[in-house]
Amino acid sequence: MGCCQSLCPDEQNPLRKDGAQPPKPAQTHRGGATTAAGLDNGGDGGGIPFFSEFSFADLKAATNNFSSDNIVSESGEKAPNLVYKGRLQNRRWIAVKKFTKMAWPHPKQFAEEAWGVGKLRHNRLANLIGYCCDGDERLLVAEFMPNDTLAKHLFHWENQTIEWAMRLRVGYYIGEALDYCSTEGLPLYHDLNAYRVLFDEDGDPRLSCFGLMKNSRDGKSYSTNLAYTPPEYLRNGRVTPESVTYSFGTVLLDLLSGKHIPPSHALDMIRGKNIIQLMDSHLEGKFSTEEATVVVELASQCLQYEPRERPNTKDLVASCIMLGIKKQEEAPSTPQKPLSPLGEACSRLDLTAIHQILVMAHYRDDEGTNELSFQEWTQQIKDMLDARKRGDQAFREKDFKTAIDCYSQFVDVGTMVSPTVFGRRSLCYLLCDQPDAALRDAMQAQCVYPDWPTAFYMQSVALAKLNMNTDAADMMNEAAQLEEKRQRGGKGS
Repeated sequence: MGCCQSLCPDEQNPLRKDGAQPPKPAQTHRGGATTAAGLDNGGDGGGIPFFSEFSFADLKAATNNFSSDNIVSESGEKAPNLVYKGRLQNRRWIAVKKFTKMAWPHPKQFAEEAWGVGKLRHNRLANLIGYCCDGDERLLVAEFMPNDTLAKHLFHWENQTIEWAMRLRVGYYIGEALDYCSTEGLPLYHDLNAYRVLFDEDGDPRLSCFGLMKNSRDGKSYSTNLAYTPPEYLRNGRVTPESVTYSFGTVLLDLLSGKHIPPSHALDMIRGKNIIQLMDSHLEGKFSTEEATVVVELASQCLQYEPRERPNTKDLVASCIMLGIKKQEEAPSTPQKPLSPLGEACSRLDLTAIHQILVMAHYRDDEGTNELSFQEWTQQIKDMLDARKRGDQAFREKDFKTAIDCYSQFVDVGTMVSPTVFGRRSLCYLLCDQPDAALRDAMQAQCVYPDWPTAFYMQSVALAKLNMNTDAADMMNEAAQLEEKRQRGGKGS
């Protein structure tokens, strides 16, 4: 429409440029992803930031003070080393692994190990992009994968299990990742299991980089049940490349069966030619028996008791290619949950429908954001609330320029904050062809109410209007996840 002029000053560039130097072997900037260039040491590293040293303050801010709401570890707060979801100032999502106190007492050793992993760049990995050594704090920072773990989609799915073609793709991609790491001089992967396989925003599987480092300087390499642990590790406590192959075999069993079956039990079924009994019944027979037989044979080779009888990673990849897994590029992505009416409207960029939904929602999501005492009800407060009331009337009547003016009067006073006002003004800006201002307001709504799905939906629409489609899809996915969390018992919507 082009009916309005921007009422907000331009935001400063959020990228940090303070230039502090981390340890060798390379120079980077503190504070995170200050460059869009990747370390293209193998595979497709484009778009991955240089490996950096982060300050603890940066990571504390990114994770909302390490809020329990940001924990994404499969075991929640019970995990020995928690993993948090976070967001940097430049809007990049990250995963932050926080080690227990004194897990790595010597900062130099931790930094050197992190740098060793940080040199890897491959599109089959959830790449390590930084670390933090601050006092006793030891943290790793990786790319964030928004579509859960293989364990979630195999063992704890709700609507649809992973189809056979995607299971084949997982096997091939993880084999490729392990082979790349081995080629680059890091053949040891600690505790490889279905929880270490993550799905990116496109629904493709990636191997978590966190398994390339132990949980502590002298810590155990396997946290899973002893029934799934390589036999030689039980004897000598050491991880070898052959141990990694054994663990890859357990992942293949997971893909075949849809269950976490002890290898000894699975091998008994394989020796008894009970392959159909081993297969996941939820596939309902929708798989190739010929392909399944090859995967079973590969798993059996990986699970040999004697390490020398197991294939190496190059053999694994070669077996997968022979199977034709590499050609499974059109495999379905991870199951997606249906969107809410607001989510559907935002996905269609239907501003009229979004307006109707926001009018109906009124201010029910503002509960608890302001608590004013009787003494604080000054004339200024009354004038401010009156401005909001006039803005609401203009919003209902679709007089979006007047609504912006009135809501801006409310915001400028600053005594009360309202995510709904920012959400409504964001839509007004969109309807006046000002997506930059709309994005700023949607981000302000998120600052006021960090878990408000509407703030993420409005960011998604604004980003789409700015032709930032990847970020828009990221926001849409985040909003849908927050709505699902609400439905499971969060703040009422």
